[in-house]
Amino acid sequence: MTLFCNTARAIPTMLYELYYWPDIQGRGEFVRLALEYADAKYVDVALVPEKKGGGVPALEKFLEGENVERPPFAPPFLKAGHQLIGQTANILFFLGGRLELAPRDAASKLWTHQLQLTIADFVVEIHDTHHPISNALYYEDQKPAAKRRAKDFVANRLPKFLGYFERVLERNRAGGPGMVGPRLTYADLSMAQVIAGLRYAFPSASREALRTRPRLRALDEHVFSEPKIKRYVASKRRLAFSNEDIFRRYRELDD
Repeated sequence: MTLFCNTARAIPTMLYELYYWPDIQGRGEFVRLALEYADAKYVDVALVPEKKGGGVPALEKFLEGENVERPPFAPPFLKAGHQLIGQTANILFFLGGRLELAPRDAASKLWTHQLQLTIADFVVEIHDTHHPISNALYYEDQKPAAKRRAKDFVANRLPKFLGYFERVLERNRAGGPGMVGPRLTYADLSMAQVIAGLRYAFPSASREALRTRPRLRALDEHVFSEPKIKRYVASKRRLAFSNEDIFRRYRELDD
């Protein structure tokens, strides 16, 4: 039986600091969705003016600072009190219990984390459709390889990943709207973000792939109809998808 934290229990009040690159959603968006859905108090440091201690210099202070004992490899990372936590899935694992976005029992907690790690694998494959050779090269420098990679992704990897998550939703016996237990978890929020990104990057391919996956469509609709998520999406805090990000729309890759 999957048990969630008792909602009557007071959640520790903390001002979180989220560090990510400005101007793009990227992997930081998965953390933002969790913080927004939980109505957590946080500062998106990238959006704070540099003269007030924000922006890229604030990130570099932790990435390159000699006085940082446990530096993160790259954004996103989260400052929670004296803790500095890197890697998207690791941040969400930490926040899951604190913000009641994960089950309380150990087995279900690990299952949620496992799903998030699988989502991370999926995100890498989506990104590599437009940068199959090197992140150091522009898309225009690797277009033939990208077209070949995207063709395989659409034909094989996209249905494989979506088919897996559809089965997970089907086998959630708790009757909830998501993949684990009776309530939404951070993994469900992340899955909805991936679907939104796929609809931007691969409108034709994702429409066809989702046509036979009603549970994923329902999860996406449920997440983005949640009042707190709706308010966030409508706000200036939600950055738009763009071709400088993980999910990029190139018509020739969606043929």
